[in-house]
Amino acid sequence: MQLEKHLAQGRLVYLSQADDAISVSENDYFRWMSFSNVVQSVMHKRKPWQLTLPHQTVLLLPLLFYRPTTILQLGLGGGNLDRFLIHLSSQISLTSVEMSSKVIECFNQYFNPEEASIDIINNDGLLWLENQEANDFDWIICDIYKDDSQPFSHTIEQLEIITYNIDSHACASINLPDVSDDEINLALTVLQQLLPEHQLVYFHIPNYLNIVIHLCPHTWQINSLVKGNKASYLSKRVYNRWRNFWSHGNQVK
Repeated sequence: MQLEKHLAQGRLVYLSQADDAISVSENDYFRWMSFSNVVQSVMHKRKPWQLTLPHQTVLLLPLLFYRPTTILQLGLGGGNLDRFLIHLSSQISLTSVEMSSKVIECFNQYFNPEEASIDIINNDGLLWLENQEANDFDWIICDIYKDDSQPFSHTIEQLEIITYNIDSHACASINLPDVSDDEINLALTVLQQLLPEHQLVYFHIPNYLNIVIHLCPHTWQINSLVKGNKASYLSKRVYNRWRNFWSHGNQVK
């Protein structure tokens, strides 16, 4: 049964009456978090570490190239990436910065069944990041939500904060939902100017509005992936499958 059909058959287990209207629903197979009736995160109840939405896999494609040990995620949501990364390797130290205390409460109660060890900080992610050193993390993963009440220059300002905290050996992976072609072209141009030593690869997620951008260190051989990579945490089967996904990216020259 398709995931969409599963999500149409859920029962409500939590509802916040605050402005963000956070809800948690579930059925026999999945549990999911929604903001104002828009599904944000889906957890497979029997395999909670499993990735369930296509943009999540694309966000984690840099795992093809290296073994990060200190990862920062700006935004927690239902914790899909967190559960996957912690399950993947005990060598990973993961920090998630989440502004909403209710989201953190929902994650702890409904979306962390294996009690994964994650350093969760209740703060505005970008404001918190501005006070960190550029070499504190070797991978920064973030969602940039476009506020329709703000000009796109506000999104550019957020990208500037992220890039300021990336050193030459670190990677950044950015999820930009619901942006126009002109906006994504502007974002790519700005990122290229801000981090000229990094390689930019971006992906359009089929049937979704997401654009995922990876800022890869210049030392990565992103055009010559081998069939197996001993520097990866991924199993051989997963590595080979994700390797095919990588071939669908668009490199900014």
